[in-house]
Amino acid sequence: MTQAIRTPSPEAANSTVATDYLVSMSQPGSHLFEVRLQISRPNLAGPIVDSGVIDLKMPVWTPGSYMVREYARHLQDFRVCDRHGKSLSWSKVSKNTWRLQAGESDSLIVHYRIYANELTVRTNHLDSTHGYFNGAALFFYVPGWENLPIRVAIAPPKGWWVTTSLPSVSGVENTFEAADFDTLVDSPFEIGTHQVYDFEAAGKPHQLAIWGQGNGDVDRLITDCRKIIHEVSNLFSGLPYDRYVFLLHLSSQGYGGLEHKNSCSLNYPRLGLRDRDKYNRFMQLVAHEFFHLWNVKRLRPKELEVFNYEQECYTTSLWFCEGATSYYDGWIIYRAGIVEVKDFLNGLSKDISRFLNSPGRFVQPLGESSWDAWIKLYRRDAYSDNNQISYYLKGELVSLMLELLIRNRHGNRRSLDDVMVLMWEKFGKSEKGYTAAELQSAIASVAEMDLDDFFNRYLHGTEELPLNDYLQPFGLVIKPQNNDIVPDLGWRLAAENGKTIVKFVEAGSPAQLAGIDAEDELLAINGFRVSVENISDRLLDFQPGEQVNISFFHQDELRTSEAILRAPRPSAYKITSVEEPTPEQQRNFEGWLGCPYHKL
Repeated sequence: MTQAIRTPSPEAANSTVATDYLVSMSQPGSHLFEVRLQISRPNLAGPIVDSGVIDLKMPVWTPGSYMVREYARHLQDFRVCDRHGKSLSWSKVSKNTWRLQAGESDSLIVHYRIYANELTVRTNHLDSTHGYFNGAALFFYVPGWENLPIRVAIAPPKGWWVTTSLPSVSGVENTFEAADFDTLVDSPFEIGTHQVYDFEAAGKPHQLAIWGQGNGDVDRLITDCRKIIHEVSNLFSGLPYDRYVFLLHLSSQGYGGLEHKNSCSLNYPRLGLRDRDKYNRFMQLVAHEFFHLWNVKRLRPKELEVFNYEQECYTTSLWFCEGATSYYDGWIIYRAGIVEVKDFLNGLSKDISRFLNSPGRFVQPLGESSWDAWIKLYRRDAYSDNNQISYYLKGELVSLMLELLIRNRHGNRRSLDDVMVLMWEKFGKSEKGYTAAELQSAIASVAEMDLDDFFNRYLHGTEELPLNDYLQPFGLVIKPQNNDIVPDLGWRLAAENGKTIVKFVEAGSPAQLAGIDAEDELLAINGFRVSVENISDRLLDFQPGEQVNISFFHQDELRTSEAILRAPRPSAYKITSVEEPTPEQQRNFEGWLGCPYHKL
């Protein structure tokens, strides 16, 4: 049975523990976490302590999710008193900074509440079934005290329990200690009646905590998680943690993951764990977040070596942090035996199809995509596909090209694995941030070739990726899969409430030249009603180069415009076998994929 909890007193706490939190949730249905922060002056000298003024700052973003989210917007009911209950003055001096007039008080008590009703891996969620929070979205830090230990006590409703990767404080129930603020931010909490499964992998203890009902087989999930752990542990010659926690939220339609040093948060559709393809997609998500233990949590760009929680941290290297990890997530579950070779190549084919149907690849360089993550990737609109490319997606394919380049050049005796291990040894183990130049140098040293031209073309430029040139030595080729004969207008349509709505218009396409915008309602072609269901059949009546009249509503105004149809465009591509593979191609295929060459 859960007992009442109180925040440890300053006398009971370690002398360097300056901040103690108590997180309560007396009315979970209100979606309000109740937070009590006790600030005790540490045994340190300096202006922060001596001035009688203490600033509290709330982060504006959280590592791994590169967008300013303004977590302070969810805070309410802020008040401050001394240890005797006397109210103290405070003022808000910026959007995320509260200034406390501490005077001679040796201990301050801050009360506030946080609204939590957004179920994602990077925010907070509290309802009648559970509580989940990320440190950046719930806790303050005192500038200058970021490296001091922090204690967090949880007062859960009766019958609820707590799961987190933070170590517990001996002898104090539901109380945990973080070595510093970075560690606190990096340690999400799950509080409720979730199921917790303990298992061992690669000689270390692990937990799988599941909130929500779903159709997954827990034994199968744990077995495959264990395979992933062993595969990545073998790559890096061991695990960099003492204990690891998988936090899984099974929701109606959610999807996402966020990496942490000793845990990860996962959100997946509750009924998506039985279908083979959906299950494989989930295991790929698990592999992605687990691989981040090395690539980005410990091995990270110089710009992310020290986190600035108040503003954007710009880097051109997210293509490697996220893109290389996106390549490895599919590669790992194949190497671990969770999927077959056709599944791995089909997954790459789907990503190639997305890439080749993204006109923004000719506009935004990969390095710029990484740099502009803060203002573009997480803030997509109807025009985004025209002027940006995901550093996840293009980074994955550039990583694939580097993998094949290295393997082909060295007869499969070297690979991208060697790059990852080299970077880990040089930068990851010590958590020393690397520069973009150092990353390129490491890849070039493994490849044993100058990569300036490669990086200028495919990282800093917008040339088409010559994927077939890199696949061909392995007996593979990319081919369009649909022999579409329907003339194209360069739009995407969707049915909404019985209407046919234009959702995307490609730049320079016949639809754009005709004055059609996203969110216009399509009505007719040459005077006859069309819909999502019959538009293809209607366009089959025409040939590329013919003119058609398109009737549509634009902001409720009826318009009719002329458009010249263009030739059909492939919507899907597939990696398949070359017609007549040479013995060398077959050997390369077998050396890369670890199985005999066969027709795909």
